[in-house]
Amino acid sequence: MTDSPLESHDAVAEGAGVTRPFYWSVQRELWENRSLYLAPLSIAALFMFGFMISTIGMPHRRRAVLMMDPAKQRVLIGEPYDIAAIVLILIAFLVGVFYCLDALYGERRDRSILFWKSLPVSDLTTVLSKASIPMVVLPAITLVIVVTLQFMMLLWSSVVLLPSGLSATTWTRFNIVEQTFILFYGLIVLALGHAPLYGWFLLVSSWARRATFLWAVLPFFAVSMLEKMAFNTAYVESMIQYRVMGFTADAFVYKPKAPIAYVSQLTPLRFLSTPGLWVGLIFAAIFIAGAVRLRRNREPI
Repeated sequence: MTDSPLESHDAVAEGAGVTRPFYWSVQRELWENRSLYLAPLSIAALFMFGFMISTIGMPHRRRAVLMMDPAKQRVLIGEPYDIAAIVLILIAFLVGVFYCLDALYGERRDRSILFWKSLPVSDLTTVLSKASIPMVVLPAITLVIVVTLQFMMLLWSSVVLLPSGLSATTWTRFNIVEQTFILFYGLIVLALGHAPLYGWFLLVSSWARRATFLWAVLPFFAVSMLEKMAFNTAYVESMIQYRVMGFTADAFVYKPKAPIAYVSQLTPLRFLSTPGLWVGLIFAAIFIAGAVRLRRNREPI
């Protein structure tokens, strides 16, 4: 028997009651932290300006590039577009790190936590909304900005090369549709791989009374140094390196001195079957749960 219209309406209202506080909590983070999108936008604008200057004399250089083998052409023509994506991904990571370090610490420092706790929004919803910023919102912002920037670069290079009849050579060597798919996949990989880092930074932000960056970094540095002196090993250092970027070796097939240019280089099944990914996600959940508990019980600074 199907539910009555009244029961269906109640279920919809209950679902909306759960999602609406989360939605507005995310909106609040974007309103209060404009650097989340202004920083990558500023870097993108600066990069576009530099690219426009670099296109002076491009037709002459392009003819020289077209004399090389096809693989070398792809690398050299696509290089500025790859650099643009890498720079903006790095900026997004840095913005995410410093956002997490201040996300829960800042509201305790300025005592605005007393106001936010007076609203009908749970600590779990608040912390999850903050965790979604570096793991969901920032990757989405980065994807849009990178694709827009690369498209504008393609259009500008076409305009510069049009008088020499070489405007199509960029589009045939740089497949923006394929590169967008690779970028989308890569941002998901980075979000999942960096999840325990963001969770740890949120945990420190909910606990530390000052110097959140030092509290987040120094323990690992001290343990790494102690391990090196006592046992002459580097397990902690290797763990940190893996968690920062090492996990990408499971998600992609790298070619020597070549960018990730083809969908065939993506290995999602290998990445999803890696124990390190799931161990990291478990730790991320533990750190976030700890941040929720600390936000509930920790006093303002």
